[in-house]
Amino acid sequence: MTNPYPHELSIGDVYYSPLLLVAFLAFVAALITVMLLNKLKLTRYLVAPSYVFIAIMALYIVLIDTFWIKF
Repeated sequence: MTNPYPHELSIGDVYYSPLLLVAFLAFVAALITVMLLNKLKLTRYLVAPSYVFIAIMALYIVLIDTFWIKF
């Protein structure tokens, strides 16, 4: 029985882990989220905004892995 999900991504002749794509997409999504929080001035209520960025990125990694790109 074959697995319907890809095990690696191929760009040219180089194979990449799907986790690399998930991490990149999560970074971009977290960056957009943090920029939105900065624009709305909600980051002044956070003690450590850099830790919040890492936490938001981790949440996006879990959500993207669970619902969109499964590896």
